[in-house]
Amino acid sequence: MNLFRFLGDLSHLLAIILLLLKIWKSRSCAGISGKSQVLFAVVFTARYLDLFTNYISLYNTCMKVVYIACSFTTVWMIYSKFKATYDGNHDTFRVEFLVVPTAILAFLVNHDFTPLEILWTFSIYLESVAILPQLFMVSKTGEAETITSHYLFALGVYRTLYLFNWIWRYHFEAFFDLIAIVAGLVQTVLYCDFFYLYVTKVLKGKKLSLPA
Repeated sequence: MNLFRFLGDLSHLLAIILLLLKIWKSRSCAGISGKSQVLFAVVFTARYLDLFTNYISLYNTCMKVVYIACSFTTVWMIYSKFKATYDGNHDTFRVEFLVVPTAILAFLVNHDFTPLEILWTFSIYLESVAILPQLFMVSKTGEAETITSHYLFALGVYRTLYLFNWIWRYHFEAFFDLIAIVAGLVQTVLYCDFFYLYVTKVLKGKKLSLPA
């Protein structure tokens, strides 16, 4: 494992922990898109079904378990534990416009037409757009709490580091995965505008606000 992938994993884990701590400490999931979190739970479930059939390393197995457990814990907090604080009126993105096309694309464009490979490919495509309901919610409300902004920024850093990971693997391992790279580029581009606002506002102590 190279440094970029390791740091990317840490950034991803940090984002998840920040979100869980935000919800638990505030006893509220206000400003958090439940739909994005459901999509991430679907992503991790579809991607890591090989947990029972394909052992790579203890680190790999532990990270898979943590991602699945944390994603479902977050969904549980939003839709059960702190349901009264969930802002469903602003979380209105039509997720079927993300799930259906990515599922169809996974059937058409994949590395190997097997159930696990199709599910893995579907998870890659879906993850690239799973944050859209959250970004849509932020744009609809016009602002995001600082901790929510940190969560989104950490996710963006995770994807950016993974792009460097693919570059490293191509140069030093002759490994090239076009599906993962293109999906990663799409996901990183979605964060670009948020990155600018984060650096110019949040890091200067201002509350992040987006045009409605």
